[in-house]
Amino acid sequence: MKAFMDSEFMLNNATASHLYHDYAADLPIIDYHCHIPPREIYEDRRYNNIAEVWLGGRNDDGSYFGDHYKWRVMRSNGVSENKITGDADPYEKFLEFAKALEMAIGNPMYHWSNLELHKYFGIKEALTPRNAKEIWDKTSDMLQHDPNLSVRGIIRQSNVKYVGTTDDPIDTLEWHEKLAEIPDLGFMVCPSFRPDKAINITKKGWKEYIEKLAACVGKETFNGADEVCDALNERIDFFKKHGCRASDHGIDYVMFRPCDIEEANRVFRKAMAGEAITVEEAEEFQTTLLLSLARKYHKENIVMEIHFSCTRDNNKRMYALEGPDTGFDMIAKSNCYNELAAFFSELDMTGELPKTIVFSLDHNDFNQLTTCLGCFQSDEVPGKMQLGAAWWFLDTRDGMEEQMKALGNLGLLGNFVGMLTDSRSFLSYTRHDYYRRIACNLIGQWVEDGEYPNDEESLKKIIQGISFCNASRYFGIE
Repeated sequence: MKAFMDSEFMLNNATASHLYHDYAADLPIIDYHCHIPPREIYEDRRYNNIAEVWLGGRNDDGSYFGDHYKWRVMRSNGVSENKITGDADPYEKFLEFAKALEMAIGNPMYHWSNLELHKYFGIKEALTPRNAKEIWDKTSDMLQHDPNLSVRGIIRQSNVKYVGTTDDPIDTLEWHEKLAEIPDLGFMVCPSFRPDKAINITKKGWKEYIEKLAACVGKETFNGADEVCDALNERIDFFKKHGCRASDHGIDYVMFRPCDIEEANRVFRKAMAGEAITVEEAEEFQTTLLLSLARKYHKENIVMEIHFSCTRDNNKRMYALEGPDTGFDMIAKSNCYNELAAFFSELDMTGELPKTIVFSLDHNDFNQLTTCLGCFQSDEVPGKMQLGAAWWFLDTRDGMEEQMKALGNLGLLGNFVGMLTDSRSFLSYTRHDYYRRIACNLIGQWVEDGEYPNDEESLKKIIQGISFCNASRYFGIE
């Protein structure tokens, strides 16, 4: 029987062990998509206890910060909401999480949480309700006093080279400006452009957001979709000056319903007047914005990330109480491959297709997406069109292996840009280690089975590529 989470954790063959320890383990991390707040990096926040890091709390505006992955685990164990996102004592929350985690056999949350305890606090035993108080006391003391466990200390000891935050177009980016002025920070923090609120014309709050966007670029109002496109392009220029290398689009599905600009302007004015618009009209407006943004991304060498196949905020009662991004989302079924291909083709016709990473929350999409992306590769950069890492609910061993097998079967796994945390927690960098172990184990098994030669030079290039080097090249990080 193997020991729990020892140095050979998830490495089940000799080749996997060699590839991981000699080529992957010590490489820097490029975390090109996450949701951590840059303000906390600038202020070098220090946490009082592990509940603050793991389970979070409320921001000043009433919204939540914290890890909704963990909240879902707790809800599945019957924990009251007061001890999850409510005002219960922090230790009570932690104890309830420990009780839920003990039951989470087979869930990656079990591995992630214990990897974090192991790496950052030197705790080798698994968290249970029986040792929760001891672990609480030790982690609280270290978080308050260990110089390596402030926010910047965590990032530095995690060997992170680049952090790509997720930022709204109207953000002032003041914290990024302040971070850029620190000469010895030791890592890069750059904004990523997330214009969902401008694109989501059918969703609550869209009109109010458009008014904020107008004010941000010095206008009283917009008269059409063309002016919205111009404003977003202006904000992209502002983001680019602050080091922006990527954009991100969280959409329910990929639409492609092109129209002339007069039609898009008509739809915009109709929606701004509070009139109901059809699905077709909404898709015309959204397609107009997405095409305009993609062309700008290509011009500025900004990567376009697209996340889809998610249905959000399904529990309407809890959404009314807690708001968005609190753990009530699910995998959706989409059938938009033809629209995605048409979108790419329209941009490719004029040489304006940007580097693109496509993430789906449905593992059944992997083969279709890989073959779609393969239609639009070019000599601009190896792997210009990327199948995104196993994302969110697929962020499991099975999900990661399925994504890598799809790339191996139908694309070029060796050119994959690798893992990201997509996290709101500063301790989540162990997810990169988790991915590297799984990748090395899968590739190592292929070698052991005689499916790929035991060629040291080639294997080193592949492992170091998908762990770090490919992302460094793709995002232009020196």
